[in-house]
Amino acid sequence: MAKTSAKRKRAVATPEAAAEQASVRDGSKRLAQIDADLLKLIQERASLVAKLAGGAARGAGAPLSLTAEQPHLTALLENSPGPLPQRTLRLILREIQSGCRALVREPRIAFLGPAYSYSHLAAIHQFGRSVQFLPVGTISAVFEEVNGGHADFGLVPIENSTDGRVADTLEMFTRVPVRICAQVEMQIHHSLLGKCTRAEIKEVYSRPQAISQCRNWLAKHLPAARTIEVTSTSTAAQLAGEKPGAAAIASLQAGVEYGLSVLAENIEDNPGNATRFAVIGGQVPDRTGNDRTAMLFQVEHRPGALAEAMNIFKRNKLNLTWIESFPIPGTARGYYLFFVEMEGHQADGRLRRAVAALQRKSVRLEVLGSFPVTAAVE
Repeated sequence: MAKTSAKRKRAVATPEAAAEQASVRDGSKRLAQIDADLLKLIQERASLVAKLAGGAARGAGAPLSLTAEQPHLTALLENSPGPLPQRTLRLILREIQSGCRALVREPRIAFLGPAYSYSHLAAIHQFGRSVQFLPVGTISAVFEEVNGGHADFGLVPIENSTDGRVADTLEMFTRVPVRICAQVEMQIHHSLLGKCTRAEIKEVYSRPQAISQCRNWLAKHLPAARTIEVTSTSTAAQLAGEKPGAAAIASLQAGVEYGLSVLAENIEDNPGNATRFAVIGGQVPDRTGNDRTAMLFQVEHRPGALAEAMNIFKRNKLNLTWIESFPIPGTARGYYLFFVEMEGHQADGRLRRAVAALQRKSVRLEVLGSFPVTAAVE
């Protein structure tokens, strides 16, 4: 009897424990209700997107833009009190947006592949995963897919903080009439990946820019290894998985995709290494008040011609954020195209006046597009 009484005594909950259990039950019910409300609101949002798209198709308004919601979401995220960080909320909202757009029509996105190249990661950041991804083998193929109507948008690297301009991209802008619709700036963290140990590495594969961005680390840690350039970091990861004694410089995600071990992380020489990608297509995003405009122009080959053109930007109080000169293919040495980016939207009065004045001074002038300024992402 004494043992039975002791067991009963232990089984009797204290008032504090009973109150805690009740609180847990109430909290679980509240979580379930919140989840139900979230799903209901997400489905309601999806239905509204489909309805608005249907109205636009019948002429009731402009087609939904793939970039139009970004400034709105940025403002929401900046005012969010937490506790979830902005990065987590951005990922959630991005996939909701992507799924809603796919209900109307699943966009086709071309990028320099294979899967999990940095271009692919930038495309996922911009468009989410509810799209048709079209990996291609070269930057020129991205332009051709978009220009030929086989892709709605393309992702191409345009500038790196370590190596500067991406010449292949700038050259294609001189050849193919596509517009820059948005930008994605990504912090680039390179990893050394492989199926062997570091001591067994004889060859290191990667894209030329990635090898260049890790040259000091490679010289210090793998001085005897031969570096071999390939078309993309994902191609490098594929080769590292197939060849004995081979390693790749690529993203951690590429390592997961191709079953590679991480031999070293963050091997880039510049810890602030970032690449800016241009989203190319046919859209002209609306003015947000925090925009940039890109253009290319050619002036006469005579003394003072470039100075006269640049003075136009000064007179119209336009702040240039990027200037590049590029040799014109197929011409004599000394003939250049100039790529410039500036603060402002092509619909702004100052920028319209500058374009009109520059047309009178230029042999060739093309506005490549206006797009919202976005912060760098991991």
